[in-house]
Amino acid sequence: MTEWLGTPPGRYLLAWEQAQLDRSVADIFGFHALQLGLPELDALRDNRMPHRWLATDHTAPSANPAVDPVGGSEVPVPARAQVLLHCDFDALPFDSQSLDLVVLPHALELARDPHLALREVERVLMPEGRAVILGFNPNSLWGIRQHLGRLRRRIGFRPGHPLFLPSDGEAIGYRRLRDWLRLLSFEVEAARFGGYSPPFHSQRWIDRFDWIERIGERWWPVFGAVYVLVAVKRVRGMRLVGLARRQRQAAKAAQAVVSHRQAGD
Repeated sequence: MTEWLGTPPGRYLLAWEQAQLDRSVADIFGFHALQLGLPELDALRDNRMPHRWLATDHTAPSANPAVDPVGGSEVPVPARAQVLLHCDFDALPFDSQSLDLVVLPHALELARDPHLALREVERVLMPEGRAVILGFNPNSLWGIRQHLGRLRRRIGFRPGHPLFLPSDGEAIGYRRLRDWLRLLSFEVEAARFGGYSPPFHSQRWIDRFDWIERIGERWWPVFGAVYVLVAVKRVRGMRLVGLARRQRQAAKAAQAVVSHRQAGD
């Protein structure tokens, strides 16, 4: 994934994803936030939570270069006000209902078991906590080209030819992901697609089709190469706390007024 992000299409999508993450997490409040994987994206840089973690399931991110979305050059990973963790995404070292925000930039696609990883995210999120998920869209021009490349490899045609998208992991469709979230009592709060340029390897051709981004967002919005989704964890039967709880208790403790009528009235 890191190697692919250094290519022209990788930098093109990385710039779009960084802009969407900055917009999505800026107004999410709380105390504890977690980014799962892909240290090339600084997913929490516009979030103001005091306690933030970056978790990876491979080598320490400080040893890996990050890709500059604008210039395309390799630069050191910028210093972040967050703690670096090394753990499995399906066994997070956090207590249940302890995090306010979890960002998953392509983490489900690269996880050993995406179902289990998503369940683990649901476990550690507090009620009304947010999950921000980025993923490749298999129902796009980029996804179709990737599917054709895998098919060619399977039948033995050009077996050594590289795929257009990263070969690791498997893309999860947007509707499929919504079904998974619904089973875990998540509610999708916002979603957006991007990356409408045809699957070009050349930066010159990607720049030539810069105009298609605006048209694609208007006329075929669900066929972008990548999507970002914000989901809220809903918990049924939540107990009232604070002022609302005290008001209910006071109402129950208040004596009812009973009127007595004398016989003959």
